[in-house]
Amino acid sequence: MGVSDAIGILMQGAVQAGKVPGVAVALGGREEEGFAAGYGLRRLGAPEPMGADTVAWIASMTKAVTATAAMRLVEQGRLSLDAPASDAVAGLADVRVLEGFAEDGTPRTRPPRRAVTLRHLLTHTSGFAYDMWSPAIGRFRKATGTPAVTTCRNAALGLPLLFDPGEGWTYGIGIDWAGKMVEAASGESLGAHVARTLFAPLGMADTAFRLSDEMRARRAAVHARAPDGTLAPTDFEVVQDPEFEMGGGGLYSTARDYLRFARMLLNGGRFGRERFLKPETLAEMARDQIAPLSVTPMVSAAPAATNDVDFFPGLPCGWSLTHLVNRATTPQGRSKGSLAWAGLANTYCWIDFGRGTAGVFVSQIMPFFDAEAVALFRGFEARVNGLG
Repeated sequence: MGVSDAIGILMQGAVQAGKVPGVAVALGGREEEGFAAGYGLRRLGAPEPMGADTVAWIASMTKAVTATAAMRLVEQGRLSLDAPASDAVAGLADVRVLEGFAEDGTPRTRPPRRAVTLRHLLTHTSGFAYDMWSPAIGRFRKATGTPAVTTCRNAALGLPLLFDPGEGWTYGIGIDWAGKMVEAASGESLGAHVARTLFAPLGMADTAFRLSDEMRARRAAVHARAPDGTLAPTDFEVVQDPEFEMGGGGLYSTARDYLRFARMLLNGGRFGRERFLKPETLAEMARDQIAPLSVTPMVSAAPAATNDVDFFPGLPCGWSLTHLVNRATTPQGRSKGSLAWAGLANTYCWIDFGRGTAGVFVSQIMPFFDAEAVALFRGFEARVNGLG
C-alpha cells in the first residue's frame, strides 16, 4: 500500500466516524509535485465534497507569505531587518509597554527600552500579543475600546507590548505590522503586492485576501465544535472590505495552492525556473532566530477561539523569520530544524529540509488546536515518514 493510500484510509476513516466534516491534504518535494486530495464535505448538511481545490481560510498560515514578501523587500534594500520599524511605518514610533492597570482599570504604560524592528515582528519577540492568549491584552482592549484584529480596522493594531522588544517570545499581531511595512515599502496594498510578486508567478490562482465569486463558490464553511464534540457549520467570513488586509491571518487558499508556496521555501527560494529568494536569504529565514528564548505553550484566554496550544510537549522549539522550528526530531519523524505553522481554523503545514518534504493539511474547525484535527495532521505526517 502506497503513502497516498494510507493517508486516504486515515482521512476517510475520520470523516466516516464524524470526527471532522472534511479535510484536504497536499504533499510534495523539492522537485516532485506529489499529490493532493480531499475527503468528506465542505459543509455539513450540504452535498459538495471537500477537494484539493476547496477554498479555505488559512488564517495564520498567511504569516509566512507576509514574511516572505517582507524579506524580498529586504533583499532589495527597501526594508531593513534591524532598523527601527517606525522608519517604514510611523505608527510604530508611539508603541508602549503595558506595565499593569491602575485601581480604576486604566492601563499603565511606558516607552519601550528599544525600538521594535522587522526582525522582532517576524519572530514574535516584539512584545505584541493576541488577546486570545493574553488576559492582559484582553483587559486592555476592554478598557480602551480597542477593536479585535479580526475587524480589520486600523485601530485594532493600537495595542501595547507585553515586554521590551527582544526580551521574550509571545504570539501576536506583529506580522500585521510587518504587512503594513510591506505596503509602505512597495507602494501597493498587501494583497496586490503578494498577488503580483508571489501568487501569480507561483500559479496560486485561488489564494487571496478577498474572495472572488468563483472562490466563494468553492469555499468550505468554518465549523464550530461544541463542548460535547458535535460540529455545526457557521457563516464566518473574513472582512471583505477591510481597512487593512491582515498580513497575520487574512488569506484564503487551497491545499494545492499553498503547497506550491511551501515547496518554494523547501527548495531554497526557487520554484520551477523562477527564483523568489536568494538561497542565503532563505537560509536566514529558516534559521532559528530566538535562542536562548524558546517558544512557550499558548494558554487559552478565549475558549471559543482556541484551546491550549503546545505542538510538541517536552520538545524545545524556536522560531525562524517565518515559522516554528523544532530543535529535535519530532515523534512524527520531522527532522530537526524543520519549519511548520498553522491557522486558527485548524489548517497546518510543515517544511522538512532533512527529508525533502512539504505537507499541507486543511480543515475548517474552531476552536484552534482541535484534538481530532491535530491527531489527523500528526497521523498524516507520520504516514509520510513511514511511522504510521
